[in-house]
Amino acid sequence: MKKQFSPSELIINPDGSIFHLHLKPSQVAHKVILMGDPSRVDLVASHFDQQECEVQSREFHTITGTYRGKRITALSTGIGCDNIDIVLTELDALVNIDFETRTVKPQLTSLEIVRVGTCGGLQPETPLGTFIASQKSIGFDGLLNFYKGRNEVCDLELERQFTAHMHWNPQLCAPYVIDANPQLLSRIAADDMVRGITISCGGFFGPQGREVRIPLADPDQNAKVESFSYQGLKITNYEMESSAVAGMSRLLGHKAMTCCMVIANRRAGTANAGYKASIDDLIQLVIDRI
Repeated sequence: MKKQFSPSELIINPDGSIFHLHLKPSQVAHKVILMGDPSRVDLVASHFDQQECEVQSREFHTITGTYRGKRITALSTGIGCDNIDIVLTELDALVNIDFETRTVKPQLTSLEIVRVGTCGGLQPETPLGTFIASQKSIGFDGLLNFYKGRNEVCDLELERQFTAHMHWNPQLCAPYVIDANPQLLSRIAADDMVRGITISCGGFFGPQGREVRIPLADPDQNAKVESFSYQGLKITNYEMESSAVAGMSRLLGHKAMTCCMVIANRRAGTANAGYKASIDDLIQLVIDRI
């Protein structure tokens, strides 16, 4: 007997849309570009040849349209892995759950999901403006630890080596490590993006080693992060969503990856607050290759 999802577990609005995103199943394309900033959705959609729908709900702004014959959904997630838990679960429900019967469809749909974002570079080879593709993501947020099957999809050896290298504080969430989908990574990153390990943090300041007025629990965190390597890969950047995008997608059967533009280099102490004009170059690459 099929499991039926109760109204408290799968909340559907009176108009037939999913609870947070306010999207209906017909409004989601099988190619999805995610971004944190709701205003960036308009920038992505400005490349579309045709727009078919636009929905705004909280920080979740969605435009679905077509680009050179490809149907694409541009969707903002807001900031943080907690929002990715909402977005990925609801996107999956929109394509893989029958809203009438509240049961899983007999044939599942696998989405292609690319997050386009900004990040802080951690290595000399990641100066301002660098495009970084997250080949592996380390989640400092702990999200995937709440889901069954976490160990089956994670790189447990990298987790072991990383926690030993960092002398991991047991008061923190256990980090998890997840790979980007290799086929999607190859197509989107091609040969013109830096590939490396990305850390997704549960905050912008302390979790990323920024000290403003509150002293850090581990003042040496960034130095240890920068010196870590695994199978020839270094930790290239900090951001706040890639681990959850890759991890939730892997558990749900979707293909996902993250690519970011460096707007701050932590080692050099430089930043570009006026990056919004230049991120369109990264958007153009992704929209051409997705």
